Amino acid sequence: MEHIKDIIIVGAGLSGLTLAYQLTKQGKDIIILEASERVGGRIQTINGPLNTPLELGATWFSDIHTHLLALLTELQIEKFPQYSGGISLFQTKSFEPAQGFYVPASDTPSYRIAGGTQVLIDTLCEKFPEETIQLNNQVKSIQKRQDHLLLETTTGSKYMASKVAICIPPQLAASGITFSPVLPDTIQALLPTVQTWMAGAIKFVVEYEHPFWREQGYSGMLYSHAGIITEMYDHTNYEATKYGFTGFLNGGAVAYTTAIRKELVLQQLASLFGPRANTASAYFDKIWADQYIITGTPVIQRPHQNNGHPLLQHAYFDQSLFFCGTETSSKDPGYMEGAVAAALKISHNLFNKTQAG
Repeated sequence: MEHIKDIIIVGAGLSGLTLAYQLTKQGKDIIILEASERVGGRIQTINGPLNTPLELGATWFSDIHTHLLALLTELQIEKFPQYSGGISLFQTKSFEPAQGFYVPASDTPSYRIAGGTQVLIDTLCEKFPEETIQLNNQVKSIQKRQDHLLLETTTGSKYMASKVAICIPPQLAASGITFSPVLPDTIQALLPTVQTWMAGAIKFVVEYEHPFWREQGYSGMLYSHAGIITEMYDHTNYEATKYGFTGFLNGGAVAYTTAIRKELVLQQLASLFGPRANTASAYFDKIWADQYIITGTPVIQRPHQNNGHPLLQHAYFDQSLFFCGTETSSKDPGYMEGAVAAALKISHNLFNKTQAG
């Protein structure tokens, strides 16, 4: 077994990596345990055959997301506004033509990260040694010892730390991690009821060689009650040299195969923009419902249910166990801003007096 780390971070999503970055700057000895085979959590950028950065996960942010913006500035990562020029479309019924409308310029536009959101993840990972992150290493138990916490993973590995920050969705922590001694009844009851943002969402991306919709005067923005696509946006890159769409599919599409979803998406796009929409160089989609996002059948009655709950702000196990992650944030929970805000708060609290739980 290794020596006792200052901090073990559970989860290598944006909150976990931002927390690791902040603690590394403080000279802390840390390790990140990640259950999956990749870093990024709900951020996932892939490259199409034409090398277009395509977002299957978190994409947009705005000027109100001050913590995220400050982090991007500190890391010297560029942002650019979401394209919205031209005619946008709204489909009310499948048997009626789509309605065109103009979206006026906003005082607080949506932005994207130049090169893809994964640039933020990759840049954070460059700030600490590669061995800091251990993939395919899911934490299954956390035990309070006299002067440290003992973590065991599904691989049988054991780790010790003075403090632990859980940076995975609270519902997932409740179902996948055994705590010894048991956590207080209040937090045990709360964790399964915290809604995981994006859980169940179906994100799609389509890549094209040419921006034919722009050439036809369209913004690429679509809202639809009529087809498999419910919401869509232009996905041209920062340099305006790579082109595509990204958006969301209706919930019923989960029952279809990827091939059928692709067929229905291209069919809907062709009905709106003409036959050139059938010339996609690539189609990808992702259903955000794997074991790293959600498990079981949690009863969620509203969006952001119990996100930012006061009990998630407490420290447990005598000030040594913290919940960190976008759902724990009291500011913009569920979004990238919430992930960064939560990490900044925990990085401050980890070695300062905090509220006990």
